[in-house]
Amino acid sequence: MDCSFIAKSEKKTFGLDQFYNGSHNRVERGLEVSLVAVVDVETEVGYALLAEQTFDQGECPDLTRMDYYLHHLEITQPQLPPQIRYLAVDGAYAKEPFVSGVRRLKLDVISKLRRDANLRYVFEGEQKVRGAKRKYDGKVDLADPTRLAWVRELQSGVKLYTAIVWHVSLKRKIRLAYVLDHRKPNKPSYAVLFSTDINQSADEIYRFYKLRFQIEFIFRDAKQFTGLSDCQARDVKKLDFHFNASFTALNIAKLDTHRQQLSQQPFVFSMASVKRRALNDHLLDTFISKLGLSPTLIKSHPNYQNLRSYGVIAA
Repeated sequence: MDCSFIAKSEKKTFGLDQFYNGSHNRVERGLEVSLVAVVDVETEVGYALLAEQTFDQGECPDLTRMDYYLHHLEITQPQLPPQIRYLAVDGAYAKEPFVSGVRRLKLDVISKLRRDANLRYVFEGEQKVRGAKRKYDGKVDLADPTRLAWVRELQSGVKLYTAIVWHVSLKRKIRLAYVLDHRKPNKPSYAVLFSTDINQSADEIYRFYKLRFQIEFIFRDAKQFTGLSDCQARDVKKLDFHFNASFTALNIAKLDTHRQQLSQQPFVFSMASVKRRALNDHLLDTFISKLGLSPTLIKSHPNYQNLRSYGVIAA
């Protein structure tokens, strides 16, 4: 699940408000569309499921943005495949009201923590016979992974650690997937991923969070090729129809490309290639029609498919 900023110059469009624009790294006036997508973990391809426009705060001042996002997820959940257990979101959603709301929907959250997240090690030693039970074993220093459990080396210079810790703000135990990057010895860096499912492996948390970026590709392709940002309507219902129609067109293109794939190679989708192939088909049909050629003879020629794929890129 994620949101994307939609630029809008109108003054009377429904939902106009101040939203974060990731392209400019600042808050701007415009629209925001929230999207729930599903990702096939085998093909690593994402498909849009349901888009909802984020309302401006003036419509319902008592509701926060996280309330809107939770409502969006709640109305989408009946359409989710029953085997789905995890919701992958970026670090902006790692807030207690949202995480608790997702858990009430029987889903676990996979997300990213801030570098200054307030964490505590869980005490696992022997408890005293008398007095209150000891819960914590010190504060987690995210710059020092020595107390974390080493998992494996993801690649040369990149190591994965894990631990079950208590998150003070989220008010729950979480499973960490701590990624330490030593490829620049003078400037090591780290990222702290987590899951509310403490029994989930760090490897799976890392893998699923990487797959979260498929929703970024959905937003990119919808804006560049299926007109997500091009609607001139101002009414809420018309905007809703446009946003979902844009994502649906992208889904259909992906499904059509997947069905046409004949090789056993991993599935690679490029909307630019779909657009190029559609243009080539149109040009070839125009040539056949204008020159009075036989469609059956031309389309059965071994080089016809090469002409259809002229200018197509791999990804």
